[in-house]
Amino acid sequence: MEKQQFLVFSGTATRYLAEKICKSLGCPLGNLLVTHFADGEFEVSYEESIRGRDVYLVQSTFPNTDNLMELLLMIDAAKRASARTVNAVIPYFGWARQDRKARPRVSIGAKLVADMLSVAGVDRVITMDLHADQEQGFFNVPVDHLYASSVLLPYIQSLNLENLVIATPDVGGSKRASAYSKYLNCPLVLCNKSREKANEVASMQVIGDVQGADVVLVDDMVDTAGTITKAANLMMEKGARSVRAIASHCVMSGPASERVQNSALCEMVFTDSIPYSNRCAKVKQISIADLIATTIRSVQNNESISGQYLL
Repeated sequence: MEKQQFLVFSGTATRYLAEKICKSLGCPLGNLLVTHFADGEFEVSYEESIRGRDVYLVQSTFPNTDNLMELLLMIDAAKRASARTVNAVIPYFGWARQDRKARPRVSIGAKLVADMLSVAGVDRVITMDLHADQEQGFFNVPVDHLYASSVLLPYIQSLNLENLVIATPDVGGSKRASAYSKYLNCPLVLCNKSREKANEVASMQVIGDVQGADVVLVDDMVDTAGTITKAANLMMEKGARSVRAIASHCVMSGPASERVQNSALCEMVFTDSIPYSNRCAKVKQISIADLIATTIRSVQNNESISGQYLL
């Protein structure tokens, strides 16, 4: 019987998504064992032959350090086990915010991690909504950069909001929000914020009219939720009829769930690139499993993936 040419394996933290991807592909999830030692070290081993196969390793790097190290070991083990190609599927690339020297004497973590993946032996990276599109150039291997808009835009359209306005919680996300507003043929509103230190917003102003509007805030990720909840509350103060938010990555650190629950947001919609266990009644997740499965199938068949892009 002919062997399936590709195999899908999962790291520990992203197994929930890998199982859904395999269901969409109609294939079993590969057998991978992670052994932990008393000092915190661990090793990975493939419990089936991958010789001559194309392997896809599904692992978001959140929480960052252990999951990144696990992915690096998975790549290394696959190369040493004679896999034909090693493809890292990283729905959430957790170091993407460190994309430049914003001040003197700091690291550029995104470039460092890209180099580590290359040295480990990865042949291709499939990821989604990097913090900055140009980070694709940090890699010396092909990068298939997917966009959560493929699943989030249809959701916005399904709401049939009467007076839809797209907004961005900070000027840095204006390109993404502008693309959404053009696609949906609706107005765009910007928020201008200033920070005194990381994860803490000092002040914020709304640029545009939201009176009587059904506002949808668009962002790439929500970490502590300070910015997006402040923006939502400000929108309501400026006369918005309703405010909801959508974002690709559900980081939701520390007080984020409580902030969302106590904010003016009527709902907060993410993809499932990151698992969310701290339940908040306002948080909803939409799966990207079919999007990734379609991409894997296209890569295997040497087909274009650009048809998946709505923007």
